[in-house]
Amino acid sequence: MNSQKESKEITIKYFSDEIEKLTYIGGKSDWIDLRAAKEVSLKQGEFALIPLGIAMKLPEGYEAHVVPRSSTFKNFGIIQTNSMGVIDETYSGDNDQWFMPALAMRDTVIHVNDRICQFRIMEHQPTIQFTEVSKLEGPDRGGHGSTGKA
Repeated sequence: MNSQKESKEITIKYFSDEIEKLTYIGGKSDWIDLRAAKEVSLKQGEFALIPLGIAMKLPEGYEAHVVPRSSTFKNFGIIQTNSMGVIDETYSGDNDQWFMPALAMRDTVIHVNDRICQFRIMEHQPTIQFTEVSKLEGPDRGGHGSTGKA
């Protein structure tokens, strides 16, 4: 992790006193864990929006990327239905609580304060201009699924 990066201040509202406050674990990862703010019981095949108990005002020009933790499926048997959630800085109202859209692959219970996903903030992508060409000059790797072949 690059300790030379500029620090950003984010205002946060908690919707629950039962979840631990967000903490940044310096030196380990620049992802921050998010916790379930409500107990949710799901049967296999059921969908739920799991409240994460927070809302934030992100810095102008930034967005949050929300993804499952590496242990989420193993521990809870859920998958995040949108694969990765993107929350931009305009989702910042007093009632704009963050949620994880989850599909249960087996019967499960997620308890209050369970760490189920994580986020990081990223600058918005710059404006891109596409230039059409008839041939790309990079080396040809062999197409989709070609890496890792002996």
